[in-house]
Amino acid sequence: MSSILSNVLPAPEDPVLSVIFACRDDPCPVKLNLSAGAYRTEEGNPLVLEVVRRAERQLANALSCDKGYLPIDGLADFNKLSAKLILGDDSPAMEEKRVVTIQCLSGTGSLRVGAEFLAKHHQRVVFVPNPTWGNHLSIFTLAGLSVEYFRYYDPQTRGLDFKGMLEDLGAAPSGAIVVLQACAHNPTGVDPTLEQWEQIRLIVRSRGLLPFFDNAYQGFASGNLDSDAQSVRMFVADGGECLIAQSFGKNMGLYGERIGALTIVCTSQDVARKVHSQVLLVVRPMYLSPPIHGASIVTTILKNSDMYKDWTIELKGMTDRIINMRQQLYEAIQARGTPGDWSHIIKQIGMFSFTGLNEMQVRWLAKEYHIYMTYDGRISIASLSSKTVPQLADAIHAAVTRIA
Repeated sequence: MSSILSNVLPAPEDPVLSVIFACRDDPCPVKLNLSAGAYRTEEGNPLVLEVVRRAERQLANALSCDKGYLPIDGLADFNKLSAKLILGDDSPAMEEKRVVTIQCLSGTGSLRVGAEFLAKHHQRVVFVPNPTWGNHLSIFTLAGLSVEYFRYYDPQTRGLDFKGMLEDLGAAPSGAIVVLQACAHNPTGVDPTLEQWEQIRLIVRSRGLLPFFDNAYQGFASGNLDSDAQSVRMFVADGGECLIAQSFGKNMGLYGERIGALTIVCTSQDVARKVHSQVLLVVRPMYLSPPIHGASIVTTILKNSDMYKDWTIELKGMTDRIINMRQQLYEAIQARGTPGDWSHIIKQIGMFSFTGLNEMQVRWLAKEYHIYMTYDGRISIASLSSKTVPQLADAIHAAVTRIA
């Protein structure tokens, strides 16, 4: 029988997935996968937070819980509490009812719903950092937006190219969308200071740009939920518009629940009503109704003051371990006398570090040391442990001294 689908071409290689698959297929017993953005314990295992287990037990015993469809925009309490978490308990924008929040399929789904909405109701140009999360390009392109880049990372200093960033944003056309990562920038681990954020805000507002925040790591940068929300709140406080894609995958460890939210801050309650009606039209033919379980877990934790406090303690514990791994790796590289300045490892923040290793060195590490990272040299600090830090430090030293 002839195939109707025989003309389908194989998909191009995904740079992240190809590394994950190569590690999966490597039979070496001491292989190390530092490519995936997922937190691991000191023992190398995925972590289910104790407060999440408590919330699930409570939900399992609640006779009032059912498995019916949620409304198109999701669980109402979840939406309200998610918005408060990023905007603050005393947010004037929420009090003035000019905030729209829609439960979405984690951060990725929130970005896609926001992108689809903007493609229909706004101009079609979006600026993203160079570099940025690899999925941003596909999300915005498939939604029908034209993607441009603004300078962000300086490979010479392994820090922020702040001058280049301001110049590029200052040259962006009025009305363009600009994607900003709220904290713990992926893939570089380089964040602007608060003073720099203020200058970014002034440029964005003076040029009439529309900020779209990717907020995947709130609490995972500093260990403090409010500190990590300051960049977003700075923009909301000036009364202007912005979009925020929110994820609970990292900070609650709910990766597989696919739970997140899209929040759109408008200039008035009337605008918010119209925006809400149009976002529902984006969601309905896409997936109709979001899943209930993850939203119920998040809502249970955020509504209960004791659970919320316990969550912040566990979140701080994860962040502290990541910071400790940074310090251990830096000290291990220093102890080996590895050429170069490696202080960027402890200056960067969040789950990831841009090591500065080039693609040739990265491929060599996979072949000779069975250590896997993305080809741009990004590693997940959250996947390291005290046991694997020396293994990585030895490999980095070998790569730097042997491979140009």
